[in-house]
Amino acid sequence: MSYIAPKVPSTCSSGLLNNNVLCQALSTLRGIVESCYGPFGRLKLIHNAVGGNVLTTSHSSVLLGNISVSHPVLKLLVASMLNHVSRFTDSGLFATILCCNLTERAKQLDLPSSHIVRIQKDLLDICTDYLSSEDCGCRIQIDFNNIKTLLSLVRTSINKPTCMLTIKESDYISSLVLQGFFHTIPSIIGDTLSLGKMLITPIEGQSVSDSRVLSGILIEIFASHSMRVDATKLTFGCIKIAVFSVSMAGDVVDSGDGHWEVTSGFWPEDESLVQLLKTGKQLVCDQVHLVVCQKVIHPVLKQYLWEHHVIVEDRLGLAVMEPLIQMAGARLIASYHHPINPNCYGSIKNLLLVKCGSRQFLHLLPNGNKPICTLLLCNRSEAGMNELKVVCQSAECVLRLALKEPYVLLGGGCTECHLATYVGYKVHCVTDDKLDEMCCSRAQYKIVADDFCRSLERTASSLEHDGGENFIDAKYGHRWSVLPNMALNSHWSEVFSRCACGSYTAHQNLNWTVLGTKRTIVNLEMPPEKPSDYSPGQLILDSYTAKLNALQVAVETANLIVELQYVIQDQN
Repeated sequence: MSYIAPKVPSTCSSGLLNNNVLCQALSTLRGIVESCYGPFGRLKLIHNAVGGNVLTTSHSSVLLGNISVSHPVLKLLVASMLNHVSRFTDSGLFATILCCNLTERAKQLDLPSSHIVRIQKDLLDICTDYLSSEDCGCRIQIDFNNIKTLLSLVRTSINKPTCMLTIKESDYISSLVLQGFFHTIPSIIGDTLSLGKMLITPIEGQSVSDSRVLSGILIEIFASHSMRVDATKLTFGCIKIAVFSVSMAGDVVDSGDGHWEVTSGFWPEDESLVQLLKTGKQLVCDQVHLVVCQKVIHPVLKQYLWEHHVIVEDRLGLAVMEPLIQMAGARLIASYHHPINPNCYGSIKNLLLVKCGSRQFLHLLPNGNKPICTLLLCNRSEAGMNELKVVCQSAECVLRLALKEPYVLLGGGCTECHLATYVGYKVHCVTDDKLDEMCCSRAQYKIVADDFCRSLERTASSLEHDGGENFIDAKYGHRWSVLPNMALNSHWSEVFSRCACGSYTAHQNLNWTVLGTKRTIVNLEMPPEKPSDYSPGQLILDSYTAKLNALQVAVETANLIVELQYVIQDQN
């Protein structure tokens, strides 16, 4: 016998916000994410305790989207990072590590939370103003006449350990992603720019070198029936296509909460089939050569169309529909209960059969230079294939962001170290009026600023996974990585070679110090000189737009957590 249990009141407590408890939870999350950070990060196997699929990844969207956290503050933090990744696809691990570092350090300070939040907001403004200024020493403007900068940007996004690519394969995939991206840019640009679409078709078990970019769209063929029609006999440049978004399986429409009233001897399924065959007859009369459907087509209708030399493909899914109608100039047909308007039909240039491994595809070629293409992406293993698809999608998004804001930031932790050095100098020069405005003392401002800089440096040093030492130079404020077991009392030319982003080679009087230690205030060269051997193709670069937003999200989320006082939990 069932009974109604009374609702339990929600609990309101501050126990979960205890500094030790929260810092331990943050440290655990930071440790997981730090170990995945950068091109030499370690892989993570994510597996549900009750069974299911095993994920191998080091990418922020997959990692953060599949780990389970129980602490309410960590849930807030992960949700904030996932929101950033859903919009920008890049710099998710950077934002997570920096947010954890900032929050841990802030929780250990013996200062009012309101002071910490105000000062960190001011420090964030210093960083964003500097990164947006023309004198910024870690920002590079993209020269679209020089493809090397864009290739470096794409290569940084693709270099993930789970992809298991060699240097040559990484360069090849980077060039394909860039080629596909250029294909999505319309040849004729009006007042507004609307980019096309690069679809990605993954092929597991093939060599990476089999990957290629094809103009148009690939539709996988699961049966041999599509090839009953000889595509070579179709009129070149005038292949008429009909695109259906409605299910054509002959199902009876769901009545919802209502019910059907039918006369004796009437079968709704038979009536649906009659309507489908009427639609089929119109398609044949209108000389349609290709019928595609997002959902399922009834086998009787398929057979009828095949007999009349019409190619039929169904179960295309939602992802391919928008680029298909854009490429063919068609309109989605959302019902088969009414005659089809001839204006709904589109046309394509040609149909070809493409084979890759054991899979076959129908290749739809567009009329003219339509900004639609398909990246046929191959990799040897399932885990490598899944990760490679994700990073290629991320790289394309990064390139789209670069069109809006044509800048990149230096990677390899050099931007974080440079920012920490710059903030340290600006803090040293803060005025009394500024301190009065923020209602804090110079000592309080300096304590928070020091922790802010150490958090940036700690995030940069997370890129080191092999036991090496991290250094920072006093001239450019860049990160330098030293191999493990290197004798640091050796001559500088034997210890240092090139900074982590690849901008500068080592030379005398750079005054290196261990990253994260106390050092003298440095006034960086503004703007810094370009090295004589400067080459964009050698650099490690990050997306300017994505990383700038990641920095803002990290600081703002940390401030939000610092200001939390109570956790209210529903017990029902």
